[in-house]
Amino acid sequence: MLVDFVGLGSMGLGMAVSLVRAGHIVRGYDPDTARVDMLCAQGGSPFGEDDAQADALVSVVLNADQTRAVLFGDQDVSQRLRATGVILSCATVSPAFAAEMEAVAKARGFSYLDAPISGGAIKAAAGQLSIMASGSADAFTTSAPLLEAMAETVHRLGDHAGAGSAMKAVNQLLAGVHIAAMGEAMAFGASQGLDAAQVVEVISASAGTSWMFENRAPHVVEGDYTPRSKVDIWLKDLGIVGDIAAASGLPVPISANALAQFRAASEAGLGQEDDAAIAKYFARQGGVKLVGDS
Repeated sequence: MLVDFVGLGSMGLGMAVSLVRAGHIVRGYDPDTARVDMLCAQGGSPFGEDDAQADALVSVVLNADQTRAVLFGDQDVSQRLRATGVILSCATVSPAFAAEMEAVAKARGFSYLDAPISGGAIKAAAGQLSIMASGSADAFTTSAPLLEAMAETVHRLGDHAGAGSAMKAVNQLLAGVHIAAMGEAMAFGASQGLDAAQVVEVISASAGTSWMFENRAPHVVEGDYTPRSKVDIWLKDLGIVGDIAAASGLPVPISANALAQFRAASEAGLGQEDDAAIAKYFARQGGVKLVGDS
């Protein structure tokens, strides 16, 4: 398939390369031209090399505003799609926004897959993501070869956009809470004089572990806060959780507290660091020193 791919960040680049590896023709765009160059080095090409209409458009941008701009707004990349082409939108957005985008796509003759992603950059590069998808039968049928190339597991969650984004919000609620808990636990362990590497070793083999603990706590041990996923991402994602819950009248006090901690960490200057830096924020409150915290 001829695929236009917008958003070549830590997840998007790996997904685009997975499509190339599977034999698809991929034209990529990202504001960071170095990311486009990286795709081209793996067999892709940049936007603008030809005018052929794409079979599919994959959007892996940051949020709802960027999604709207890319698909139907200022950039309006959907104009590059052939009639009856499919749009796969992978950003974390609200279910209502996903349903709105599906309606716009349908009015233009396109099918639309609400297809948020999970798994991280390593699994994206290996074509082993988990994709939480909802959309019409046509959207699933047309995008099936792309989903197969990018994902290890595709969860088919409904016939209309919205359910995929709702499920991603559930995932982000848990992921954000677990990262915040990881940071608090690592700071707590340090306050008790425990070796950080031993904390990771013991807890990873104990009932208190989580995927996020095992993935993020080693960053704390190494003092490496190079951003894979930034602290500020959680202001957006847990904010979406809170908005959805408020609209439903459901209190979500644990995730609301996690959001407050990420917001405080961001205000303390950690917003652009890896989200594991939430541990530094907690440690500083108690005068505890972690590796890599100057």
